[in-house]
Amino acid sequence: MQKEAQVGPANSETRKPFYRILYVQVLIGLMLGVLTGHIWPDFGAALKPFGDGFVKLVKMMIAPIVFCTIVSGINSINDSREIGRTLVKSMALFYLLTVLALLAGLIAVSLIQPGAGMHVSVSTLDPSVAAKFSKQAASSGFADFVLHIIPHSFFGAFADGEVLPVLLVSVLVAFGVSRAGEGGAAMTKAIDSFSQVLFVSFGFVMKLAPLGAFGAMAFTVGRYGIRSIGSLGLLILTFYIACSVFVVIVLGTLARLNGFSLWRTIRYFKEELLIVLGTSSSEPALPGALRKLEQLGCQKGVSGLVLPMGYSFNLDGSAIYLTLASMFIAQACDIHLSWGQIGAMLGLMLLTSKGAAGVTGSGFVALVATLTVMPDLPVTGVALLVGIDRFMSEARALTSMISNCVASITISLWEDACDREVLAHELGQGGIRTAATGAKIGAAPAVREDESWISTTQSAA
Repeated sequence: MQKEAQVGPANSETRKPFYRILYVQVLIGLMLGVLTGHIWPDFGAALKPFGDGFVKLVKMMIAPIVFCTIVSGINSINDSREIGRTLVKSMALFYLLTVLALLAGLIAVSLIQPGAGMHVSVSTLDPSVAAKFSKQAASSGFADFVLHIIPHSFFGAFADGEVLPVLLVSVLVAFGVSRAGEGGAAMTKAIDSFSQVLFVSFGFVMKLAPLGAFGAMAFTVGRYGIRSIGSLGLLILTFYIACSVFVVIVLGTLARLNGFSLWRTIRYFKEELLIVLGTSSSEPALPGALRKLEQLGCQKGVSGLVLPMGYSFNLDGSAIYLTLASMFIAQACDIHLSWGQIGAMLGLMLLTSKGAAGVTGSGFVALVATLTVMPDLPVTGVALLVGIDRFMSEARALTSMISNCVASITISLWEDACDREVLAHELGQGGIRTAATGAKIGAAPAVREDESWISTTQSAA
C-alpha cells in the first residue's frame, strides 16, 4: 500500500528537459571539445586545467566517500566471515578476468599484426621517453606493493587520496565500530549522516562534469591532433576491437550467466561512462557508481568493498593494453618471441597490471614497468606509443570501469547480497529512479529534482 502511494514521482527524470540531463550535457561537452581542439588547437591545448581541475575536485571527494560507504556497509553485515569470503571471491574473479583480458589483447595483436612491416631499428628509438616514466614504475615488486597499501598515518590515507590505503583504514575502523558498543552505534549514525552530506555535495561537483569533459577532450585533440592517429591507426583500431570483444563476449557472458543484461548495465551507468570517456580517468566515476550499485539493490557491505578493490586489482583495459602494446613493439622491431617468452610475459603482466591507479597514463606506466624487467623487449620501444597513448587511455578506462561494475553486481549476487527484483526493475527502467525502488533498498532521502541522478527516496519504514 505504502509502496503504491510513493510511485508518483517515479518518472521525474523523464520530465526534465533533455539539455538538463547530465549525460546529454557531457556529450555536448565532448563534441564541443573535439571541435575546439581541431579548429583552434593551441586554444584547445590551453584548456587542460579545466579537465585536470574537475578530476582533482572529484578525487578530493573519493576518500571520504569510500570510507563512509565501507564502514557503514561492513557494519550492516552480521557475520564477519562474509567479508573474508567476499574478498576471496572478488580476487578470484579479478584474476580470472585479468587473464582473459591479457589473452584478448594477445589474440587481437597476433591476428591483426599492426606492427608487422614497420622494421623499426631499436637504435633509433628515443630512450628519454621511457626514462621519464621509469621512476614511477620503479617500485613494482610484490613487497613494495603491499607496503604501499599501508599509509604513513591514519589521516595520510585520506591526504594521499589513493583507494587501497583508504580501503585498509576503512575495514579496520569498521571492525572497531562494530565492536565498540554504544560508542560504535553513535559513530555509525554520524558516518551515515556524513555520507548523505557527501553525496549531495558530490552532486554539486558533478555539475561541472560537462566543463571538465570539454576541457580534457579539447586538450587531447588540440595537443596531439586527430591526424596523429593516422600513422598508428591500425594499432588503435586493434586495441578498440580487443576491448570491444572483451566487453561483449567475456563480460556479456558473465552477466548473462548471473541473470542480468550487460547492455542494460552499461546504459544504467551511462553518466559515469561518459565522464570516464571525457576525462580518460575512471576515478571521477567511483562515487556515482557506488551510489548506483546501491540503487540496483546491492548491499553496501559487498559492493562497497568490491568496486574500490577493482580499481586496483581489476584493470582489464590496462591488461589488454599491456599485451597488445608489448607484442606491437616486438612486431615493429622485428623481434620474434617464443611461446615460452610470451608465457613468462603474461605471468609478469599479472603482477604489473595490479595496483595501478585508474588515472590517465597508468597503463603506460605499467607498460614501462613490464618492459623494464623483461629483457626480451626494448623499453625504448614505448617511444612508438607515446604520441597516441592518450587516444587509447579512454578505451582502457572505459573497459576497466564496465568490468568493475559487472564484477560488483556479480559478486553481490554470488553472496546473495543483491535483490534480484530490484536489480531487474532498475535495469529495466534504464536508470530512472523510482520511489518504490528507493524505499526497497532503504537509501538516503531525496534531494531536488535537478540532482535526481544521485538522489534516493525515504525508506518506506
